[in-house]
Amino acid sequence: MLTRIISAGVAIVIAVAVLCFHNTIVLNIAVALLIEVALYELFKAEDCLKFKVSQIVCYIFALTVPFSNYLIKLNENIMYYIIATFILVMFAAFLGYYKAMKYEKLSFMIFVSGFIAVAMSTLLYIHSIGGRHGLFYLILTLCGAWLADSGAYFAGTFFGKHKLCPNISPKKTVEGLIGGVITNGLIFIIIGFVYTKIVSADICLNYILLFVLGMLCALIGLLGDLTASLLKRQTGIKDYGNIMPGHGGVMDRFDSVLFVAPFMTIALSIFNIITNCK
Repeated sequence: MLTRIISAGVAIVIAVAVLCFHNTIVLNIAVALLIEVALYELFKAEDCLKFKVSQIVCYIFALTVPFSNYLIKLNENIMYYIIATFILVMFAAFLGYYKAMKYEKLSFMIFVSGFIAVAMSTLLYIHSIGGRHGLFYLILTLCGAWLADSGAYFAGTFFGKHKLCPNISPKKTVEGLIGGVITNGLIFIIIGFVYTKIVSADICLNYILLFVLGMLCALIGLLGDLTASLLKRQTGIKDYGNIMPGHGGVMDRFDSVLFVAPFMTIALSIFNIITNCK
């Protein structure tokens, strides 16, 4: 328990430090590092580390995605060129590994490189579409992915009787899910209220929409959590890594974010949670 608390404290300090520089390239670098570590953990879990050339190509490609806003300034079509080159080189490497690499491994490496890079980079897009409220949108998204677990834990501990997915995640219960969904909705309202009272008093928020988004984030985050748990069970590992002692690896901590961030990107692009005060 002490190890978990210490590593969580260190992670929080690093996260706060990064968020303090959210309007600089530091945020892009932080996202890029998370992407690279997450890819390494997935490649290790799926026994892909032996394909060195393919690995390097995936890392280089994934590294370009969080910096795409800078690259596009050089050439507006550059990401198309990068994607095309990535696919071509991956298949060329596949020919070189024809004795050892099955097409399933090739498909896996291509898919996770694109999925992880794009999903994590949506955090940057969320920050950008928020304008001066970008940090608020970013914090809302991260809380939406992470804090539902707290409500689910307490609800499951005190009221949990019916198992949710016993073959994938034995500790999760239906009651815990309900508690996590409601808690997440309330957390969104609290975050919004604090933001309008302390940081930006000149705006009003649609609290009903915030509550609904919070609940939906809890459900979508659960999908990410269960998907990552299923992959761990199929590969026979307990944790994806040990970069955070007591908590596991980047994938163990960001599995929900990988699903919640793209959802919030779509939701915040369609719906306006900030309203005009009358």
